[in-house]
Amino acid sequence: MYLHENILTLINIIDEFILRLQINHTIMEAVAEIVKITIPSLIVFFTAFFLLKNMIRNDQDKRRQEILLQNARTVTPIKLQAYERMVLYLERISLESLLVRVSSPEMSTSDLQSAMLTAIRSEFEHNLSQQIYISPQAWEVVKNARSNTIKMINNEADKVKESAPSIEFSRQLLSAIMGMDKEPTRVAIDFIKAEVAAMI
Repeated sequence: MYLHENILTLINIIDEFILRLQINHTIMEAVAEIVKITIPSLIVFFTAFFLLKNMIRNDQDKRRQEILLQNARTVTPIKLQAYERMVLYLERISLESLLVRVSSPEMSTSDLQSAMLTAIRSEFEHNLSQQIYISPQAWEVVKNARSNTIKMINNEADKVKESAPSIEFSRQLLSAIMGMDKEPTRVAIDFIKAEVAAMI
């Protein structure tokens, strides 16, 4: 009887062990199946994710380049127009051009000096907004040309009596221009031409 109970207990233990093994085997098979499905799915997911990420990045880069190109197409003509206006301004405030435009025989030296300075300031104020479109260096060169031209007018006016006819002041200015290598406005025009040439 005692032996019989031990054998039954042993059989129960073996049955339980076999059952557990079967359960574990089933679990292992289920895990293996899940792994077989999950790993390829993860590979496909990450491949698709990186491909989409690269496509989106390439698309964004392409759009950014298109926007830059569009901006260049829009802004470049405006910038070139600003440089053109600066050259025109410099040509108009060159001493020879000013003398031709504002002098008249009945003027005195002080009248001509005043008219020239007024024309320079008026032209400058009219073109102030162009500094937005030209480089800071070009704008500085334009301002220096303006200042040096004003200084030259004032210096040469001091050498002639205020009440003297404007023709004497004109001769004095033309003589000063002849003594220079380059008029201030010509230096600025050359700088702007070089900058525009580098742009296009």
